[in-house]
Amino acid sequence: MGMGKSTIEQKRLNADLWIVLITTFAALGICMAFQSQFNNVVKNVQIPILLRTLSAAICQFSIAGLGISIVAIYRKESFFSHGLRLKGTLMSIALSVLCFFPYIIFLSITKPITSYLPFQAVWVTKEALSSGFPVNVITMLIIATAWGFFEGFNYVVISDKINQRFPSKNRFLNWGAIFCAIACILIHSLIGVTLLGFIEMLTVIIIIYGMLIVREITGNAWGCIFIFVFLWNAF
Repeated sequence: MGMGKSTIEQKRLNADLWIVLITTFAALGICMAFQSQFNNVVKNVQIPILLRTLSAAICQFSIAGLGISIVAIYRKESFFSHGLRLKGTLMSIALSVLCFFPYIIFLSITKPITSYLPFQAVWVTKEALSSGFPVNVITMLIIATAWGFFEGFNYVVISDKINQRFPSKNRFLNWGAIFCAIACILIHSLIGVTLLGFIEMLTVIIIIYGMLIVREITGNAWGCIFIFVFLWNAF
């Protein structure tokens, strides 16, 4: 992280990060400004569930996914270059799941876990599942893509870009993972002001920081995506 004149590669990475940052905050601002109208549409059962799911997914994707997609298209950069590969997949998933255990323990102690369902915190999930075939399959694929794949992979790409721009000599001092953990805490309003809130915040930091460290060690990003498809918002 030395000072001095930036190289062409550093300037490229700066631009990539700014594109993601501006896109994310612009989308977040728009979604917040029209939150009331958005909620009315998503909760309106008179509108077909597929259309409501699609509108909610577009909003989610614009916040977590659109920025990295713009960069990938502009740079002609493949998502596969960010750890989407078969080698190391099982190890990546297993180690990432271990990072999630402190949060599960926290939940089981503070508020007993009564059910497990991926994406149950997403408003349209239960209604989507109760819909007939093939609407239920299509809506769940949309949900899994927006709230699962892209939310998890968004952290991976941002972390990779930050680590390329600000490399660390210490494998476990990972600037990208640190930034993403802090961003997750802020976006999901998980700043702990009570003892229990602080402990919950720490468990979430362990999830985000841990899974991104696992991605660095294994070279595989599927563990991060697995977390957001099967565990995040599932309890």
